[in-house]
Order: sequence, then structure tokens, then C-alpha cells
Amino acid sequence: MSEGIHAAAAPKAVGAYPHARRVGDLLFLSGIGPRDPATDAIPGNVLFADGRVRAYDIRAQARAVLANVRAVLEASGAGWEDLVDVTVFLTDMARDFKAYNEVWAEHFPDPARAPCRTTLGITALPTPIAIELKCIAALPRRGGAD
Repeated sequence: MSEGIHAAAAPKAVGAYPHARRVGDLLFLSGIGPRDPATDAIPGNVLFADGRVRAYDIRAQARAVLANVRAVLEASGAGWEDLVDVTVFLTDMARDFKAYNEVWAEHFPDPARAPCRTTLGITALPTPIAIELKCIAALPRRGGAD
């Protein structure tokens, strides 16, 4: 049995899926991007008149995506410390990895306590974002039967 979770404090999903799904003591987050939950704007994006991205700020997007992950964790009854594995998707690995890594270190200053992480360079994401995170958390057992 699994439980789908929709987080009111996170941006609305761009497809027909929950923000997360709890299965036993594991929490699987859907891909989380940096969109602002209140406005749906993408932090750091500068657009041409036709809506194409002219420039973006990976640090702003990295901070926003981590805030959105935190919102989904909290809505799921989890905390930052429950994250065990994070897959990071960057649309420009050569340009953005160093800056993203610096923002990551702001949130996880002790590598011994940070979740495992894999970073992949990809060609595109479904919306005009430069970063997306896919996370797994291990949750403490609930009281009673699951």
C-alpha cells in the first residue's frame, strides 16, 4: 500500500502525479523543480519577448529547488535529515555544476551527514528550468501498523 502526497507549499506538479509517494518507511519524491509556489515563476530566468530563456541564475534556481524539496518533505512528515539519496539533473553541467555544488554545500555543510548524490547532465527538462531534483527519504516508522 502506498500513499500519494500533494504539498500545498510546493509548486503544482506539471503533470498528473503526486509530489511524493510514501511506501512503508520510504518516501519517493517526484522530480522537483525551482518554480515559485505562489507565482509559478522560475527564479533567475530572464526571458526574451517570445518567452524563450535569454539567461538564468543557477544559484537562484538551486536555492529554490532545495526549498521546494524541503516543502514536500515537510508535507510528508519528513525532515531534511531524512533525505538519503538525491539525483540532480542539470541542463548545462559544464556551466552550472560548480555553482550548484556551492549551493548544495550551504544546505549540507557536513558531507558525512549529507544524502548521497548523483548529478547528471541532460539536454532539457519539460519546463524552462536548468535544474531538477529526484529524491528518496527514509522515514521513521509510524506508530502502529502500516
